[in-house]
This record gives sequence, structure tokens and C-alpha cells, in this order.
Amino acid sequence: MSRLGKLPIELPKEVQARLDGDFIIVKGPKGELKEKINPNVKVEIAEGKISVSVFNSDNKKIGALWGLYRNLINNLVLGVSVGFEKKMEINGVGYKVASAGRKLILNVGYSHPVDFPLPVGIEGKVENNIITVLGIDKKLVGETAAKIRKIKEPEPYKGKGIKYVDEVIRRKEGKVAAGKSE
Repeated sequence: MSRLGKLPIELPKEVQARLDGDFIIVKGPKGELKEKINPNVKVEIAEGKISVSVFNSDNKKIGALWGLYRNLINNLVLGVSVGFEKKMEINGVGYKVASAGRKLILNVGYSHPVDFPLPVGIEGKVENNIITVLGIDKKLVGETAAKIRKIKEPEPYKGKGIKYVDEVIRRKEGKVAAGKSE
């Protein structure tokens, strides 16, 4: 029995959801998203609520889909109504970022600036050394932020690189000169 799976998803007033074959389509003020539904999962839309259930909850693999699809559908509803964002911070002497149309230009210690094109549906905002990745698709926002971070991952000695704002970098101690041997 999934505790999260049995909770109904409340639809805000401005959001509409409908089933179209194997897909659920959610439309709201920020856009429209759709997700393919597994044949073992049953989705019902009624009275401003979406409820998710599975056909055979005794099977562990099928039972695991219950909470998964409930959260996937909840992320669709949140995305089209509120949206998602990831904030990233650039640390390092001379490290900077600029936004130019549909791409980010990162100067992060390489001999050349790195151009990062933003995928369709993703918006990037830059303020000082903070990059904000915005979008309605939670998965795409997370993937894009991870790709930006991968350009220059934070190193453990000085903390230089691109990190998430809420990320804590475990710092290492540098080399210590050998003590005098007497």
C-alpha cells in the first residue's frame, strides 16, 4: 500500500487535466505537459482531483509504480501552475557568467569561454554570480542544471566551480609542509 500514492492530487482552478489514450495531458497558465502512463496504473480525473491506483498492488514492481506516477502527475500540475527553478552559484577568481539570448556564456577558468545553449522550454537568468534555471518540466530543469554544473564541478580545496546554492562542499585541507626532523 503506497501512502503517497493514495493521496489525491488537487487541481488548482486554472489547471485542466485530461486523459488521451495512454497519456495524461495537463494544461495551465504556464503551458502544457504530458506524461505517458504505464498500463498497470489507473488514473481517474473527477471533481477537480486526480487519483492514481494500480491494478495489482500485491506485485512489488507494479506497487512501486503507484507512488511514482502520483508524483510524476503532481509534478506536471505544479509545473504548469507554478513552475520549477534551480539556483546555481559560481565561485572563483575571474569566474563569471553572462546570458546572451538562448545561451549562457561561462568563463570558468578555461582558456576559452564556454557557450551553453539552453534547451527549448528552459529559461536562464543571471544575477551577479547566481544562475537561475527556470522551466515547467521538473526533469528538464534538473537535467539542465546538472549539465551546467558538469562544465566546472566545484573542487574540494578552494571550492572553485559551479555549485547549487544549497549545496555544501566538503572542503579538504591542503598540503602541509613536513615538520623539522631533529
